Amino acid sequence: MSARPHIVLIGCGKMGASLLRGWLDHNIDAEFSVIEPHDIDIPGVQHFKSINDAAKSLQTASTIILAVKPQAMLNVCNELEPHIAPDTTILSIAAGQSLNSFADYFGSTQPVIRTMPNTPAAIGKGMSVAVANAHVTDEAKVLVTTLLKTAGKLEWTDDESLLDAVTALSGSGPAYVFYLIEMLEKAGIESGLPAEMAVALARQTVIGAAALAETDHETPPATLRENVTSPGGTTAAALKILMDGRAQNLFTEALQAATARSRELNS
Repeated sequence: MSARPHIVLIGCGKMGASLLRGWLDHNIDAEFSVIEPHDIDIPGVQHFKSINDAAKSLQTASTIILAVKPQAMLNVCNELEPHIAPDTTILSIAAGQSLNSFADYFGSTQPVIRTMPNTPAAIGKGMSVAVANAHVTDEAKVLVTTLLKTAGKLEWTDDESLLDAVTALSGSGPAYVFYLIEMLEKAGIESGLPAEMAVALARQTVIGAAALAETDHETPPATLRENVTSPGGTTAAALKILMDGRAQNLFTEALQAATARSRELNS
């Protein structure tokens, strides 16, 4: 194996392409290869259209990133298994695939890391949580940390069971925020605002509040909320409705449903 790590990305769809752009933009010191059936043209990246075409290249891979849809994972892993070295680290970013699943695909001693990123990774604002099996070396974890942090924040956990709740919160979470924008827009229109103004206000309010939460990251969200809320004012009137327990119950129910569905996909 060469001194520079050889990273092989299998699947260059939206998430895979976003990760690859981040690695290249951050000048990660590695050799990159991509296995993707569709045409791509990325300078400095070796492209193969199939796993069989990449067979020789795969043998030198230090890390293989599986960025394919969960329903394609079985076929991809079956094709991949004969071509990888026993010490190559497998990094999966697919939902619904447990570490035990990959032990079935590659054998119980193959180093495997499972992670759950989210779509803001496309702009370097993502949130990922990763878990490794016992065969992943510290050196491999350092490399994967470097790769995933180009897409945003990263947390490691030793408890794989948490990834179902992670999927429900941060993995699916961007959809909840986009739905909040939709609800604010609709409420603004029903309060008399022109549609174009309502959507502009809703979008920028969420963007600005998120940016403030990021900038003032040591301040608890409850304190940030209180800083906007004057006693007896307009915000207090709205929060009296929103904080009567119904909204929290809905979010808790929603995340529990998403967590349960993630467990079903993993079974």
